[in-house]
Amino acid sequence: MEKITDKIAALPADANYFSLEFFPPKTGMGFSNLRDRLDRMARALRPLFVNVTWGAGGSTASKTLELAEICQRELNLTTCLHLTCTNMSRKMIDSALEDAKALGIRNILALRGDPPRAAEYQDSNEDPENAIDEGFVWAIDLVKYIKSKYGDYFCIGVATYPEGHADESHPLGQSLEHDLPYLVEKTLAGADFLMTQLFFDTDAYDHFERRLREHPSGAFKTIPIIPGLMPIQSYQMIKRTTKLSHASIPDDIMSRLDAVKKDDEKVKNVGVDILCEIVEKVKEIKSRTPGPKGFHFYTLNLEKAVSFIVERTHLILSIPEEEAVEEELLPNIPGLVLNGTSTPEHEHQERSYSRRHSTVGSEPRNRVIVSERTLSIPGYEASQSDAGLKAGAINTRANTLAISEGEGVLGREATWDDYPNGRWGDARSPAYGEIDGYGPTLHVTHAQAISLWGHPKSVEDINTLFVRHLKGELSAIPWSEEEVHEETETITDQLIKLNQRGLWTVASQPAVDGFRSEDPTFGWGPPHGFIFQKAFVEFFISTAAWRTLHKKLMSPEIHGSVTYYAANAAGDFISSDLSSETPASPSPAPAEPADEIDDSYITGESSTNAVTWGVFPGKEIVTPTIIEEVSFRAWAEEAFGIFGEWAQVYGKGHESEKLLESTRADCWLVNIIHHDYMDKNALWSLILE
Repeated sequence: MEKITDKIAALPADANYFSLEFFPPKTGMGFSNLRDRLDRMARALRPLFVNVTWGAGGSTASKTLELAEICQRELNLTTCLHLTCTNMSRKMIDSALEDAKALGIRNILALRGDPPRAAEYQDSNEDPENAIDEGFVWAIDLVKYIKSKYGDYFCIGVATYPEGHADESHPLGQSLEHDLPYLVEKTLAGADFLMTQLFFDTDAYDHFERRLREHPSGAFKTIPIIPGLMPIQSYQMIKRTTKLSHASIPDDIMSRLDAVKKDDEKVKNVGVDILCEIVEKVKEIKSRTPGPKGFHFYTLNLEKAVSFIVERTHLILSIPEEEAVEEELLPNIPGLVLNGTSTPEHEHQERSYSRRHSTVGSEPRNRVIVSERTLSIPGYEASQSDAGLKAGAINTRANTLAISEGEGVLGREATWDDYPNGRWGDARSPAYGEIDGYGPTLHVTHAQAISLWGHPKSVEDINTLFVRHLKGELSAIPWSEEEVHEETETITDQLIKLNQRGLWTVASQPAVDGFRSEDPTFGWGPPHGFIFQKAFVEFFISTAAWRTLHKKLMSPEIHGSVTYYAANAAGDFISSDLSSETPASPSPAPAEPADEIDDSYITGESSTNAVTWGVFPGKEIVTPTIIEEVSFRAWAEEAFGIFGEWAQVYGKGHESEKLLESTRADCWLVNIIHHDYMDKNALWSLILE
């Protein structure tokens, strides 16, 4: 029941503290695994508080509150609930605040959310009680509302941007000076602390904090300003994050990442070094202002990198009594060397004490450790007893921290999903589907959308947009704000042919058979390895065309060599596994008679398809790209949501809106994987011929 500001005030003046941010996982398995991860991180890291994100327009309301309840009630973590106010009804805002109060949550991060678009989201038949409240336009409106209704019950935080908020509607664009008058108003309206957008430029942050502390209004003289930092989880993540957040990244940092961009593990390690340096620089900046120094970490539901960062920078709050007990219980056993890469000097820098590691079996398994419930998937899960986790006093904070940092077999099991690949990762991961904290959405303003994609009036216009993107003439499509990668350029001709025929491709990869990991186009991972890929392609296709293609995929000569998943906006789903087919009205393609299908291929179970894997010296096989039913279903819902967002750009009744909505209703999203990775033309010949 503690307020964040009260907890900060109770700390010694020279103390450091930090908070962690989590989002509701997209799958049930991810949610279950996050609960255990949160428990481990709470015990090992001791954050002062945690944040739980809220989807724009209340899109994740129930899942957000469920996660907040786990943090606040089950794990006894002081929790800060994010709350947006635009494109939401007053009833939903009231309900969220009442639920927070009932859960014992005393902290709210008041945010605006997406720009107000009531005319687009409002249903003319909507119950007035659930109608979007157009009185909420800016975050200050939410701050004032909470203060007027709840007084000082809630501790209210607001967001701020060290380099200025990027708002294309203002002629100054991204400007701290433009933001300041609004930030002053928002703060004086009742904000108790400020939390910044992520940044990597410490000089920009230095200017930002100095400007606020010296502002003539006096609004920021003593208010806690908590800098937001995002651990670097992958090279693509950092490129995309800085593009979407408009956070600049200094040349020296980018050059360090460019040097290792093909190796995820090295990117992580360099990223930890970079974030540690940023923390130390910000400590110096904040030392000008009396009081504890705080940091906020956007975890993306991952634990390994942030665990290293907060330990190396000495942000973990120590409890002398507990440490003394640990020293009594634990003999001085040397720390474990991580993958043979640590040096004695490095070990000394990272740890000022030794750790005792839990006893584990020698057989390494890529399983998730779960607690206090029956194993639902024994092949992928391990109980604490199975994993050899010591009970009682031996399960100390230091021991748990070692696990969170990935040490030993237990650590490898706990951080099994440490390398995120967005929607291509493992659906069991708490981080599945989220590579940078922004999630799938249109990611551009209305003006930018119209500038990029114009006003499509026919299906042929849509074909042209996808073809132009593949040719490099268009920087983005609604489902991807990135330009075509070098790897995709090797199959551009085939993709152009598909799009010209009305199969709009949103994801693909070529077949690769044993390319060296150093290859400039297909290579990744440590040196001296070999890379393999199955070709796959994902596209939108009309119902009529899907009927024809589906019949072809089900033919005896093809059926065993491909796996496919298909879904439409109505929620109908079909796959080659057959186990999860749900009836469509009408069925898009009747199945072939059973005696014409290769029954040896039909397992009756939902398949999991590793479509990219690497073999490296001294390592288990690495499978960073996976396609399976659970992940495809989750993505399909979001992909059709993006289609709807594109239509809303033009407003109800517009010719382009009608075209896009009717097309969305008629389309299927289809993913086809060809298992013959040695034949680079197999997939394309199948679809195009």
